[in-house]
Amino acid sequence: MNHLYLWVPITLVAAAAQTGRNATQRRLTALIGTVGATQVRFLYGLPFALLALGAIRIATGEPIPAPGSSFLVYVAAGAVVQILATALMLAAMRERAFSVVTAYTKTEPVQVALFGILLLGDHLTPMAAVAIVIATAGVVFMSMKPGTGLAGAGLRPVAYGIGSGACFALAAIGFRGAILNLDQGSELMRATTTLVWGLGLQTLILVAWLGLFDRPALMASFRVWRASLGAGFLGALASQFWFLGFALTTAANVRTLALVEVLMAQAVSHRFLAQATSRREVAGMALILVGVGLLLISQGS
Repeated sequence: MNHLYLWVPITLVAAAAQTGRNATQRRLTALIGTVGATQVRFLYGLPFALLALGAIRIATGEPIPAPGSSFLVYVAAGAVVQILATALMLAAMRERAFSVVTAYTKTEPVQVALFGILLLGDHLTPMAAVAIVIATAGVVFMSMKPGTGLAGAGLRPVAYGIGSGACFALAAIGFRGAILNLDQGSELMRATTTLVWGLGLQTLILVAWLGLFDRPALMASFRVWRASLGAGFLGALASQFWFLGFALTTAANVRTLALVEVLMAQAVSHRFLAQATSRREVAGMALILVGVGLLLISQGS
């Protein structure tokens, strides 16, 4: 396969793994609460990331890259704002319907593109910019369900939702910046090293937070370790492929193609939950496909 498009299957694998991780985490939420289930993703994902790093080191003989100051700044920023993004998304969901929150948080690809240009100097062609806007518009359109109009959402869920999308965007930029600031190693080695550092920092932050403010949830996450291992494995697998995608191309490309996750979720709802697909949702899916198609065409131009 042309190396130029290698990020495409990698991103699709990441989106599929994330869909599975989200389903597993939803089941854990009922057992140990939202913050506890969120923490599981990092705590139980870290051992799998360490195993992957060790396996790559043995298989390739590559040394593990030494972190510099710029790398540490980028990876710490990515780790912190990703946690903040999740908190803002949950706060928005408490204020407003899930569909409205989705519409605002899924503005992430547009914000990723802007932050990538400003902070990393990423190049964005006019066609790629149009593709990102079209695909994002498709998600927003799908989320505009009757009775949950965006105009009537109120100020707080709007602020929380857009803020969550911005933080998810900054997290992607932070992790891509960290990968680019490792001086040596293949894309796979640099991506996996960044993943280990990111998960390690997030585990420390959330374990400390739960230890101080929600110790019952922390203890519960240890008790359900068998169920948590699945969420940790899928979370680490998804992140491994997200980071590898960031190593190969801009975060904007990866996060725009990742919108196919919305189509996957829609397909699952239609196939297994017998939920009908409205004309508005079909139109939104068509916009996503058009946007993704334009994005892929732009990569070869």
